Amino acid sequence: MASQPSSLAGKVILVTGAAKRIGRGIALHLARAGARVAIHYNGSQSEAQKTAAESGASLFRANLESVAEIARMFEEVDRQFGHLDGLVNNAARFTTIDPLDITEADWDFIHSVNLKAVFFCCQHGARLMKKSGGGRIVNISSLGGIRPWADHAHYCASKAGVIMLTRALAKGFAPEITVNSVAPGVIPFGPLDLEAESMVRATPAQRPGTAEEIAEAVSYFLCASNFITGQVLAVDGGLSQR
Repeated sequence: MASQPSSLAGKVILVTGAAKRIGRGIALHLARAGARVAIHYNGSQSEAQKTAAESGASLFRANLESVAEIARMFEEVDRQFGHLDGLVNNAARFTTIDPLDITEADWDFIHSVNLKAVFFCCQHGARLMKKSGGGRIVNISSLGGIRPWADHAHYCASKAGVIMLTRALAKGFAPEITVNSVAPGVIPFGPLDLEAESMVRATPAQRPGTAEEIAEAVSYFLCASNFITGQVLAVDGGLSQR
């Protein structure tokens, strides 16, 4: 029996922060499924070029701290592809700081990309999607948006914000556009530090996850009907249940 074509085949999907790590995994997975992938990057040009070469994707550079650059990026996507079917907001920052030592600059460094940029990417993406009848948005949140981590209060707040933003926009963009979130657990791309090792030991699955497992969850939401929206799927080996 011949295999059925992927429902992502030919779909134009923009993935932010797709040069490396989870974003790279998502971009490669979507390309293998036949999607026309647009890769956003900012500082990681060589990594972005490598990912683009492997996936046949187009590259779009923007500093997501700037709403003007976000707007320009979506204008460029529109000019090149003529429409947008899916958006994966993956780009994020992560730092470890005692909450007593967090400065305004530390807070803004995280929230300018992790939350503010996610909203404005959703806004501009939704405007494009509505022009062509609808689309799918997937926001990458985090286990840190579900469970509190003492030395990551600013990060946890940003990712909890992404989860609530997902739920609010699912209502605001309905029914043409769905908005869902994938919350990764421990997804290493190098040696685990002591904190991550402790988290893996506490994970019911007894192992860390992979970028491919996150990409599979993203693909599910990109293909799902508009009856599935405003949802958060924790891909964490069961750690959020403990």
